[in-house]
Amino acid sequence: MSVAGARLRRVSASLRHQLAELRGPSTAPRALDARALAALAANPGCRRRALLDGAGVDKAALAAKLGSPAPFGQSQFAIVRGNSFEAKVKADGGRELLRLLGVGEPGAVLLPDLSASGPQGRTARTALALREATAAGAWSLLDHPLLALEVAGSPVYLEPDAVVVGPDGRWTVVEIKSFPMIDGAADASKVGAAARQSAVYVLALERTAALTEGATVAQSVLLVCPKDFSNVPTASVVDVRKQRSVTLRQLGRLTRIEEIADALPEGTSFDVAERSPAELAEAVECVPHAYAPECLAACELAFHCRARARAAGAVETLGRAVRGELGGLTTIGAVLSASRGETGDPEDPAVAALRRARALRQEALSTAPGRVRTAPSAEETACR
Repeated sequence: MSVAGARLRRVSASLRHQLAELRGPSTAPRALDARALAALAANPGCRRRALLDGAGVDKAALAAKLGSPAPFGQSQFAIVRGNSFEAKVKADGGRELLRLLGVGEPGAVLLPDLSASGPQGRTARTALALREATAAGAWSLLDHPLLALEVAGSPVYLEPDAVVVGPDGRWTVVEIKSFPMIDGAADASKVGAAARQSAVYVLALERTAALTEGATVAQSVLLVCPKDFSNVPTASVVDVRKQRSVTLRQLGRLTRIEEIADALPEGTSFDVAERSPAELAEAVECVPHAYAPECLAACELAFHCRARARAAGAVETLGRAVRGELGGLTTIGAVLSASRGETGDPEDPAVAALRRARALRQEALSTAPGRVRTAPSAEETACR
């Protein structure tokens, strides 16, 4: 082993120990899946989520103990329905799935065994199966392969529904969802979420393909859904080039986890089982967050972060677009003060726009005929 390799292993072991201490030595790490990784990539400036996800902290349990549980997530019925539909698609050696791919002779398709011990073993077995399938030059179906992707200096293991290897050496991600595809089209928001999730799998596959002669990774994925209101599978090809590029760029912006962990005070812990709510709240506040309203649909800690952001009067609670327009005005109090002319540089475009907007509003209210009730003030609007 090289000196650099030995040093890297020592650093990785040290980081794993450090993250285990933050999570709680007796607590099993919560796996980071592609859906969570896509959400993390959508908000790369949030050090809080990067550290908690990297350490494998159960954010749902943490949020509940902090008194701000997230009232969202898949219902048990949706999970059962999704598992049932996936089983139907893959039944009989994946006959239905292969039919959607246009494979005429399903019996000639290779179905490699991917079982192995531990995530490292499964990842290595998947990589070997991909290389063997590419060299064989035949159709191959890998059911629930395990891929690895480095995120902020820490490995993340990802499990797509399936990967198909074509005779030409092209690897295609298959994503199976239980939402319906009606008249050949599915809900745009759900398709977008599936595309962002699949783009993470494409990035992980590219890492393995780079070491495999003759292999290429398709920049589109096969999305399999129920047709209309039946349980019959149908498929659509979804181009994920844009989502892949955005995800790659955002993941590259993530601060390395060890840098975040090293900045924490001595004794910081997110051990949900052992620490009190007050201790956990103090630990969470040690890590900066980057709350935005979009977090409410993607992060279990979003309601806790929103409450803190509102208490601080942060303009982030109004959305990223508004935050970007306000420049150096970081609190709602500062915004209102600048609009009234009490503070702020008149030459600042944001301040000038706020004062102009306030003047126009006052002019409109003063000239409104037969006004029964006044419009809410800027303070009232901000509080809402």
